[in-house]
Amino acid sequence: MRKSDRGVRRQRGFTLIELLIVMSIVGILASIAVPSYKRSLIKAREAVLMEDLYQMRRAIDSYFADNLRYPASLQDLADSKYLRGLPRDPFTGSADTWEETAPTPVGEGDVADGGVEDVHSGSDLMGLNGIPYREW
Repeated sequence: MRKSDRGVRRQRGFTLIELLIVMSIVGILASIAVPSYKRSLIKAREAVLMEDLYQMRRAIDSYFADNLRYPASLQDLADSKYLRGLPRDPFTGSADTWEETAPTPVGEGDVADGGVEDVHSGSDLMGLNGIPYREW
C-alpha cells in the first residue's frame, strides 16, 4: 500500500445533504419561474386575440366598402375570401364562439343592411388589463 492510500478514503458521489440542498434550490427557482411563465402564456394569447380581432374587423370594413352592406355572418368573410378562414379564439379554442354584433341603425327609420358590424371573443375570462375578453 502506498502512503497516500492508507488513511484517506476517496469520496465518490454526493451526500444526502448535498442532494437535498440542490433539490431545494431547484424547487425555489421553479416556484419563482412558473408564475412568470404562465403570465407570459396569457400575454401571448392576448396578443393573438388582439390581432385576430383586428384582422376580422378590417375584413368586415373591407366587405362593407366593397358591397355597401355588412356580411351576414363571419363565415361570409371566409367564403368571400376576405379571410383565409375563421381563426380560433385563443381562449375558447374554437372558431365557433366568436360573438357577432349586429349593425346599429344610423338614423330614425334606418335599417343597417347585413348582419355583422363587429366581433368579440366568446370567452368569459378577464384580461390582464381588467377588461373581460368579450368586451375587447
